[in-house]
Amino acid sequence: MTPCPWSLTNPLLTTYHDNEWGVPTYDDRLLFEMLNLEGAQAGLSWLTVLKKRDRYREVFDNFDATKIIHYDQAKRDELLADAGIIRNRLKVNAVIENAKAYLKIKEEGTSFSDFLWSFVDNTPLKHKDAAKAMEISQHMSKALLKRGFKFVGPTICYAFMQAVGMINDHEADCFRA
Repeated sequence: MTPCPWSLTNPLLTTYHDNEWGVPTYDDRLLFEMLNLEGAQAGLSWLTVLKKRDRYREVFDNFDATKIIHYDQAKRDELLADAGIIRNRLKVNAVIENAKAYLKIKEEGTSFSDFLWSFVDNTPLKHKDAAKAMEISQHMSKALLKRGFKFVGPTICYAFMQAVGMINDHEADCFRA
């Protein structure tokens, strides 16, 4: 059994594939982080984001939404000047708006994990259910957008679902399948 071919193109991708990608994740903070990182990837490669992930964690207070919602214009300008992250105004602002939406879900008495995992009935989908997963990612996208999240289109939601183990999209002959 071999790893998914995409993971063999860079050591960072190999480590990510072997240890994180597709592992069911239930931690609210980590799910919030991953949703924002997947949004940052829009139009770019995951490797680009992965190389910048540690810096993202540093400058976004380890994705602590209670801190992020208080970012003022000076902090936004500081983020946009930081070459260690993707300096896109819409993507930086999206993290702040997403923090507000994330906290609203939690204020309703629902964990972010429960909210997200409800889209797959709390059970990871298998690779063979890719069509169903794409349909679910469309529903997830609409629900997140309705709640005020940004950079959460269906393609981003699908990639997010893969990353956090809501769908196991490892190749059939991969040791992680």
